[in-house]
Amino acid sequence: MKFPFRSLGAAGPAVTFLREICNLAVPHPLRHFLYKVAGLHRLVNAPTQHHLSKLSGDRTTLAIQFQLTAMAADLFEIGLFNPDPGPKESVMIPRVWGAETILKSMPWLRLQNRDGRNIYLRPKGEHHLSLVDDLTKDALSLMKAAGFNPALVVETSPNNFQAWLKHSERLSKEVGTAAARALAERFGGDRGAADWRHFGRLAGFTNRKAKYLDAGTGLYPFVRLIEAEGRVYPQADRFLDGVKNDVARRKADRERLREQIAKMAPAQPKDVKSIETFRADSRYAADGTRIDLAYAVYALAHGATPTEVAAALRSRDLTHKGSERRQNDYVERTIKKALSTVERGR
Repeated sequence: MKFPFRSLGAAGPAVTFLREICNLAVPHPLRHFLYKVAGLHRLVNAPTQHHLSKLSGDRTTLAIQFQLTAMAADLFEIGLFNPDPGPKESVMIPRVWGAETILKSMPWLRLQNRDGRNIYLRPKGEHHLSLVDDLTKDALSLMKAAGFNPALVVETSPNNFQAWLKHSERLSKEVGTAAARALAERFGGDRGAADWRHFGRLAGFTNRKAKYLDAGTGLYPFVRLIEAEGRVYPQADRFLDGVKNDVARRKADRERLREQIAKMAPAQPKDVKSIETFRADSRYAADGTRIDLAYAVYALAHGATPTEVAAALRSRDLTHKGSERRQNDYVERTIKKALSTVERGR
C-alpha cells in the first residue's frame, strides 16, 4: 500500500495516475514536470508558503521541502545522532536552523548521514504539532477514519511510520506532552516517544540503525515522505478540549494532595523537611527521580510511614512514567529502595 502525496485541488483518474508516478519513493525521469501537472506544487500555496521560497532539486531536496513546509515551524532543531561515534566525536550534533538553512546544508547533512549519523528534527520551542511514532499502516487508516488526519507522514523503516498531527493552536509543554501521550495510546504509537518535543526523522536520508542494514546489499533503507498535506486535523478542537480538561483535573488532584500533606505537617517535628524542600534544592538539578529517592530515605529515617511517603511522591505529575500501574510500580520501587537504604544505615 502506498501513501502518495495529495494535491490541494486536482482530481480525476489521470491525476491519480500522476500522483502515483510522483510518489517520492518512485524514481521517474519526468518527475519534475509531473509534479506540476499533478498539482503537487500547490502544497506550497498552503498557509505555510513563507517557509520555503520555491520548490526545486532532486528527490531528497523535494522531500525535505515538502516536510518542512507541512510542519511550518519558524525554526527547527536538527539532531545528527550516532550511538557509536569516534573517539573525539559527540553522540549528538545539534543545530538550530530555519528551513532555508536546512536546504543549504544538504551536502553536509548527506555527508554526516553517509558517515553513520541519523538525521532528526523537531520544531524549536513550544509548537502546534504532535508526533506519533511507530505506527502501522492500519493505525494510519484508523487515524484518518476517526478525523485525526496527519499533516505529515514519514516512513522511517519498511512499513513503520511516524505521523505529525497539526493542532489549531500552539500548545504549552504540559498540554503538548499530554496530547502526544493520548494520541499514542489511542492509535498504538510508542508512548516512550510521546512528549512535546520528541525528535522525528527527516525524510530523504537513510535510517542508520544496524537492525535495518540489508546484509545482501549493504544498504540502509531511506526514510520516505509519504504525505505532506500540512493541514489541521478535523477533530483538533474537540480532542484538545478533552486533553486540557484532563490536564486541569490532574493539576487539581495534585493540589488537593499537597494540601492534605500540608495539613499533616503540624504533627511532625518542625525540623523535618518536606518534599518541597528537596524539590527546591539545587543539588538535585530538578531530577525528579533523585529527589523522590532522597526524600523517601530522609522521611522514612525520620519516622514517616510508607503511606505518607507515597502520598508525597504522588504530589508531582508522574504521567511521564506511563499508565497508573507503571506510576504505582515506580512509587513502590522507590519506597522499597529507600527502606533498604535506611535499614542498611541502622
